[in-house]
Amino acid sequence: QAQLVESGGGLVQAGGSLRLSCAASGRTFSSYRMGWFRQAPGKEREFVAAISWSADSTAYADSVKGRFTISRDNAKNTVYLQMNSLKPEDTAVYYCAAGPGYDYWGQGTQVTVSS
Repeated sequence: QAQLVESGGGLVQAGGSLRLSCAASGRTFSSYRMGWFRQAPGKEREFVAAISWSADSTAYADSVKGRFTISRDNAKNTVYLQMNSLKPEDTAVYYCAAGPGYDYWGQGTQVTVSS
């Protein structure tokens, strides 16, 4: 059974950094694009970043461009999200997703940025 497990969330002060990881198991995701999404309390889930299977193409939401970096290690079946210069408005549950239509989702990891 395919499974995505996020880790690395936590509480950080504004201006700080966190690195999220998403480990895939149960199948090989190396041929899939993978992405990060987030959902803040009372808001819709929104796109954060995505990376192609070969890592030669990335995309970011305008709100995180220049601060967040997505990367992947296909040998480890893992995708990362390096988050720098965090702001209180980045507070959310962060989810990773995989597949052509983001068919697979993790359970999420909480990121809280205090002001």
